Amino acid sequence: MDSEAPPKSVTLTLDGTNKSITLPLIQGTMGPPVADIRKLYAGLDIFTFDPGYGGTAACESKITYIDGDAGVLLHRGYPIEQLAMQSTFLEVAHLLLNGELPNAAQKVEFDDGVMRHTMLHEQIRSIYQGFRRDAHPMAVMCGVVGALSAFYHDSLDINNPEHRRISAFRLIAKVPTIAAWAYKYTIGQPFMYPRNDLGYAENFLYMMNAVPAEPYHVNPVLARAMDRIMILHADHEQNASTATVRLSGSTGANPFACIAAGIASLWGPAHGGANEAVLKMLAEIGTVENVKPFLDQVKDKDSHSRLMGFGHRVYKNFDPRAKILQATCHEVLAELGIKNDPMLELAVELEKIALHDEYFIKRKLYPNVDFYSGIILKAMGIPTSMFTALFAVSRTVGWISQWKEMMEDPSQRIGRPRQIYTGATTRDYVGIDARG
Repeated sequence: MDSEAPPKSVTLTLDGTNKSITLPLIQGTMGPPVADIRKLYAGLDIFTFDPGYGGTAACESKITYIDGDAGVLLHRGYPIEQLAMQSTFLEVAHLLLNGELPNAAQKVEFDDGVMRHTMLHEQIRSIYQGFRRDAHPMAVMCGVVGALSAFYHDSLDINNPEHRRISAFRLIAKVPTIAAWAYKYTIGQPFMYPRNDLGYAENFLYMMNAVPAEPYHVNPVLARAMDRIMILHADHEQNASTATVRLSGSTGANPFACIAAGIASLWGPAHGGANEAVLKMLAEIGTVENVKPFLDQVKDKDSHSRLMGFGHRVYKNFDPRAKILQATCHEVLAELGIKNDPMLELAVELEKIALHDEYFIKRKLYPNVDFYSGIILKAMGIPTSMFTALFAVSRTVGWISQWKEMMEDPSQRIGRPRQIYTGATTRDYVGIDARG
């Protein structure tokens, strides 16, 4: 027996009037149908109200698909589990940018294209001197990434496909250098120039940790863990920072300015700063003995205590990225021989209790990617101030892929959200002497 054909439209009627409008339903390759409301205002003289855009599709995209209820994350159709365990970050970068995983020849060409752009213009070094030594790395990154547009005038024509390609290479290649130099600047160590004989994640760890006075060997286990973290953070559909990049790009702003805007958005503790917030929370808890009292405070609706690194706005059952990082976390701790770190013991205890406590199970507050990435990065010796900067390094490829897709979309228009105005109605100006 044939099933009913899916509806192709939705009809809205404005109560108390004879006005109605039929809106077409757009069906993507996956996910629920979406009502096309572009003619709603013209037909019914009303707007929609959706704070946070939780129920609004702002664009069409072929890059990333998320099913939060099922815990699914796909990049161009490939499950994140397969990409994280079998691919490399630069392969995933090629996939996000170009739609397909590279063949052997394409991989060599793409990897070489990225690594040939890792160096920064030498004058950019002087920009760092304008920041205080205690500046947050994200503050430095916002400024320096935005400043790239002042150095690379040869790739600022956003309507030129070759300019877009070169800008993508430059951003993916240079942001790790910018981030590593931001860290070196804050601790007073010499900047380390990139080494193009190393892999992408290896090179980042080298620039972060090496000093000119002695050789530095990148641990392959840690390099693979870093590569995996980068893959898991590469793109995540239309999140706040990606939406910021797209909105900025819709004005015709150059890609360096758009990525700087994305970095600024990512800096918020509710977004990219979440794994840094996990470590701060663990520091506040202090000891394993304090875990249960802390969780009791979290359960108290009158308390302001929050459980950071658990639950997710999109994933309602589990975060697929967290499952991968959970295994990676154990690999890193075993490689480094870390057994008695008080904060890591605290994190393990917190995870164990939260996973078995009915209060958290009922509310689906499971460990997310930020919880495990924070533990891994701390174990690798990366300071908490660099957590969000590392997130920005990873997410740059997603941002530039989304920007590139938007620029190639013929339906793209300047972003212009509407509002519900709740201020004063029209009133006349009153002179200062007559004001109460």
